Amino acid sequence: MTPHPAIAQTQHWVENTVIGLGLCPFAAKPVATGRVAYFVCDATATDDIYRCFVQALERFLLADPAKQETALVLVPEGLATFTAYLEMLAWLEDAIASADLAGVVQLASFHPDYCFDGADMEDPANYTNRSPVPMFHLIREELLEQALADFPLVEQIPAQNVERLRALGIERLRARLADACHR
Repeated sequence: MTPHPAIAQTQHWVENTVIGLGLCPFAAKPVATGRVAYFVCDATATDDIYRCFVQALERFLLADPAKQETALVLVPEGLATFTAYLEMLAWLEDAIASADLAGVVQLASFHPDYCFDGADMEDPANYTNRSPVPMFHLIREELLEQALADFPLVEQIPAQNVERLRALGIERLRARLADACHR
């Protein structure tokens, strides 16, 4: 069965950018062992995206962590603007806190137009969080803590990523993202 186009794009991006550029030293193992769950939400309305996210979160939390270490909730049809995405992200973070899931699951954010607060849109550093489609990354806190304990100098990862991406340059990063988007 052919995967949903958003899944194919995301898998290509994860393998070639996230893992390929070494942006996340923790990504390779769950990808290689097939322990990344992909949930596609084709909704466009914010209430529907919220419901879709909550359903994906529930399925993820009920799954065996040995089979679903991490998950990506992909929203290929909605949240086209980064502002709309950030509003949804805040809403989802509040939902996680209200459900007493802080410390159980962490939410990481990725969007095609991701821009760090105060950064220039053209700063290659933004590509640490730019993805082919808007997505929310669900991370099991317990497994993350284990991974961090085994990784020396974890606090250096963000600065190393910024240096690596700025060295690659904006044109090469745009081309990588465009390549993933055309899968």
